[in-house]
Amino acid sequence: MLWIQRLFVFLISGTIVNVWLFRSGQATLYRGGAAANLRDEFMVYGLNDTLFYLVGGLKLLAAVALLLGLVWKKTLLPAAYLIALLMIGALAMHFKVADPLLRSLPAATMLLLCYGVIQLEKKQG
Repeated sequence: MLWIQRLFVFLISGTIVNVWLFRSGQATLYRGGAAANLRDEFMVYGLNDTLFYLVGGLKLLAAVALLLGLVWKKTLLPAAYLIALLMIGALAMHFKVADPLLRSLPAATMLLLCYGVIQLEKKQG
């Protein structure tokens, strides 16, 4: 089961880094509303630049903490819970602007992976 948890950690962290550092300026099928990039997506949701930077910083920090949690277990659960909370927020924003379900798929997947990390960590206790 440890390898599954590690796989989930790498998928979550890698996705967050990819979205926030490498693809933030690009349009994707999953952007809310008619947003052409990540910053525009926050504007579609009615969120300002401060929240854009706060959420991005929290997600990147949590992604690093999640990776560190593979070695230093104290950071694993807090990071997984934080990312899960942020994904719930992302799902709420997609719902707020009445996006098609497809656009919520990445956030829902990340939430499920976080749930898996949390449950597997609790089993290993």
